[in-house]
Amino acid sequence: MKNLICILILVFATTFTAQAQMKRSARNSKMTTEQQAILKVKKMTLVLDLNATQQKELSALISQQLETKNATFKARKAMKETNRKPTSDEVFTMQNKRLDAQIVMKNKMLKILTPAQYKKFKKMAKGKKRMAGKQMKHQKGKREKKRGIRK
Repeated sequence: MKNLICILILVFATTFTAQAQMKRSARNSKMTTEQQAILKVKKMTLVLDLNATQQKELSALISQQLETKNATFKARKAMKETNRKPTSDEVFTMQNKRLDAQIVMKNKMLKILTPAQYKKFKKMAKGKKRMAGKQMKHQKGKREKKRGIRK
């Protein structure tokens, strides 16, 4: 009887692990920037009730934003592969570029959206930022556990 229970527990554990890995791989499937932009605009349309011209303008803006994001990601990945850390000047330049891009994005969003839509957009962005922070904390905890670091 004990053996049967142990076997069942083992089967359930492997099943759940396999399902979690399948979900993760589906989530990490590579989409083109155009596909990502289309999906992002459609989600924003559902939340913000965008009209056709707003959708068109946002699609171009988001496509451009995703292109720069992917380029930065590739540059950081290449730097990581060579085990090279950026200098303080490079870090300053990267952060400065990122903040300039955020300012430009904010100004363009103000021009495209109505005040009510922009208010909703800001609330939506704030929620995403909060979730990202929670996920980063969770990942940090996992890394520390792996290394054997305790608080």
